[in-house]
Amino acid sequence: MWKTWWDAYGGRAVGVAAGLFFGMIYLISGFWDMLFVALLTGTGFWIGKQRDENRGPLLPLDRLTDWLTDHWPWSR
Repeated sequence: MWKTWWDAYGGRAVGVAAGLFFGMIYLISGFWDMLFVALLTGTGFWIGKQRDENRGPLLPLDRLTDWLTDHWPWSR
């Protein structure tokens, strides 16, 4: 049961845990930064979801280099 759950939602769980961890470190600096903690947690969840759905890297370098060579011919 846990293996199937981990395979399906492992990236999200790790992303949220990492966001909470770094958020708590930042939270020590002040209480009003709670929105930043929520932002970190949401970002961690989104990155984990990308991993779970096998969407590839957040910034695919092959697409970036193709775009650069199309828009700036001097970058070849």
